[in-house]
Amino acid sequence: MTTRIVVGIGGGVAAYKVATVVSRLVQQGKQVDVVLTAGATRFVGPATFSALCGRPPVTDVYDSRFPLGPHIELADGADLLVVAPATARFLGSCAQGLADDLLTTLYLACECSVLMAPAMSSTMWEKPAVQRNVQRLLDDGVQFVGPTRGWLSCRKQGLGRMAEPEDLLAAIDEKLN
Repeated sequence: MTTRIVVGIGGGVAAYKVATVVSRLVQQGKQVDVVLTAGATRFVGPATFSALCGRPPVTDVYDSRFPLGPHIELADGADLLVVAPATARFLGSCAQGLADDLLTTLYLACECSVLMAPAMSSTMWEKPAVQRNVQRLLDDGVQFVGPTRGWLSCRKQGLGRMAEPEDLLAAIDEKLN
């Protein structure tokens, strides 16, 4: 039986790293479905993930390819939901149980394990509100990979850099095995 992974991509500059993750998962023989948030499409294009997965990513909560709704059909039978980059907005919405776009609705509909790779400025990451949301998600059973320290897109060094593809792939492998 083929392992099916849903990869949700949030609206952050680190979204470019996820193409490597998706490519390697497909090369390993895993079925990968990609969900792009509206913000993600500002950083990476759907054509990239169509080519890597062999089918277009899902971007619309009302996508007519899914009669029951993409959040229901993508969640059904998924072995793992991976969200990278997991932005502050996404973390907050999930921690509060909000279904305000396709990816947050999918998160609420999933019964499988969830792995998130946060990415944001260190100032954002260190905010008490963000840390409360992370703790809530940890309490809910979400596993996190990163963030790490390093060069950030705000042109500063600090904690908030998304995990590298190799680290994310290792965490996915560990979660599945």
